[in-house]
Amino acid sequence: MTKKIKEYNTKTSGGKSSNFSGQHLIHNKKLIHEIVDQAKVSIHDTVLDLGAGKGALTAILNQKAGKVLAVEYDSKFVDILKRKVTQNPNMRVFHQDILKMHLPKEPFIVVSNVPYSITTPIMKMLLNKPSSGFQSAVIVMEKGAARRFTSRLVKDPYIIAWRMWFDIRYVKGISRRNFSPPPRVDSAMITIKRKKKPIIPVADYLIFRGLVDYVLKNPRLTIDLALKGVFTPPQIKYLKRNLGIKNDFPITSLSEHHWGIIFETMVKHVPKFRWPKIKKRN
Repeated sequence: MTKKIKEYNTKTSGGKSSNFSGQHLIHNKKLIHEIVDQAKVSIHDTVLDLGAGKGALTAILNQKAGKVLAVEYDSKFVDILKRKVTQNPNMRVFHQDILKMHLPKEPFIVVSNVPYSITTPIMKMLLNKPSSGFQSAVIVMEKGAARRFTSRLVKDPYIIAWRMWFDIRYVKGISRRNFSPPPRVDSAMITIKRKKKPIIPVADYLIFRGLVDYVLKNPRLTIDLALKGVFTPPQIKYLKRNLGIKNDFPITSLSEHHWGIIFETMVKHVPKFRWPKIKKRN
């Protein structure tokens, strides 16, 4: 029996979409199957293919998922995708700007070869709201972006925030020869999985973002200088002892575990009026 497909907002934007450029379609069939296999899709899953192109990934996902939502802005590709719908009743095609879509309220996963030009905005759309239904992903993206999102050294506050609720892993590099048209740089595959036990409670997202935004406002600082203004000198000394780090420890080298300890210490021992406030959600 085919599952009923729920209606989603399909409002499109006028003029040229922000994700119109930077799309390179995968033509290597072995790689396409490898991406889908990595996602471990089941009949119970709702899957988003963001920037579906001609449907190379979508076609394989249709064989495994309960629902497949293919999002594409290019009209030529949309026409190709819609012709496939009649053969795949569990599939829906959305002709719209990826960044203006409303994500499903139900649990969902993402399997996509995303446009290079909006890789970071797509990641923010998926990960900046840990209370959403987003569960996991296998995403092919520009290699430099994949390295930045999975690096041990982190300068971007939003990446630290993502890691409180999600595990982000670099799987493998992918040669530009696997794409048409071939991009000027290589790509990579990453996986994202929601942590079974988050480091920070979901309800504390904004509080944590305020802290990490403040601490990383100058990523070149050592931990003593970065924490100054939130914690007192005795509290910083106590923190460093608990964290097992020294005075000259760079703030960008803090691990997920370190950040969890810093946040817990602030909540327990720092008066609320000293908690940093998030100025702009990004």
